[in-house]
Amino acid sequence: MKNTLMLACTLALATLSGTAFAQDAAGGFIRGEIGRSDIDLDVDGFGSASEEDTSAVFGGGYWFNEYVAVEGHIGTLYNTHVDDDVELDLITFGVGVALKKSFGGAHTGFFVGGRAGVARLTAQVREDDFDVIDDESDIKPYFGVSAGYDFSQRFGLSLNWDRRQADFDGVEVDVDTIAVGGEFRF
Repeated sequence: MKNTLMLACTLALATLSGTAFAQDAAGGFIRGEIGRSDIDLDVDGFGSASEEDTSAVFGGGYWFNEYVAVEGHIGTLYNTHVDDDVELDLITFGVGVALKKSFGGAHTGFFVGGRAGVARLTAQVREDDFDVIDDESDIKPYFGVSAGYDFSQRFGLSLNWDRRQADFDGVEVDVDTIAVGGEFRF
């Protein structure tokens, strides 16, 4: 009886420890990306301009399997000082679908991916770091591609390119962002 109980406990612990450390391809994730945005402006009747700035985007979502996920993101694509205590920001907020093909199994080894969805770009003029003087938003599709390496089923790094667009009262904005991202899956 004692040996049977001991064997049952050992099997139960072995089963629990195996499932506790096994990572399924499905599950939630968070991602942080830092990079460089190239902003092209086309003003009706006045010409065009281009500028670059640092971008920082935070996102997350859920992998349904090793190939398909839903994702959301929020971040800043551009920030500049216009005048004393006045800043201009370009902020993104979006939801979409991500696709991924791993070459080493589910979320392991090298991978390529793509994503697409809708993003709300907001051009915002702020005073004293927090007081919004004026803002304007536009919602348009976004898309992007990525390549990277998953060091484990829980963590990977990627190089990403994304394209976002907006139209603010006659000012067309195209934003191309190249960023390095880190993704943690749980």
